[in-house]
Amino acid sequence: GKGGIGKSTVAAGVSLALAKQGRRVLHVGCDPKHDSTLALLDGQPVRTVIDQIFSQPVGSLRREHLIMKGLQGIDCIESGGPKSGVGCGGRAVSRMFELFEELSVLEEGRYDVAVFDVLGDVVCGGFAMP
Repeated sequence: GKGGIGKSTVAAGVSLALAKQGRRVLHVGCDPKHDSTLALLDGQPVRTVIDQIFSQPVGSLRREHLIMKGLQGIDCIESGGPKSGVGCGGRAVSRMFELFEELSVLEEGRYDVAVFDVLGDVVCGGFAMP
C-alpha cells in the first residue's frame, strides 16, 4: 500500500501486455499523479474525469468524453483529483465510479479486462490496503 513501489508501472505493463495479446483493455488510473495513464498515452495530454465533468455542459457527458486511446488501442480513463496531500482524492474516484454506472462504461462485452491503478492509501474515503 506504500507509494513509490511500482504499482503504476506494473499496472501499465499488465495493460500493455494484455493488449499485445489481442485483449480489449480498459486501463483506469485512480492516482492524482496520472503515472500509469501518462505512460500508456505516450505523450498525449491526460484528460481527467474531473476535467470532463467541469468542461461539458450539464447532462451532456458521454462515455466518449472519458476515454483516451493509448498504446496498442488501450482505452484509458483517469479519475483526476487534487494534488497529493491536498483535498479529497477519494471523492474524485467515487465520482468516477458513479459515472461508470451512469454511462455503462463497464458494460458486459465491451472489454475483456479492466486494470485499475489505485492509490496505496486511504484518501478521504478512497482506497485502503486490506
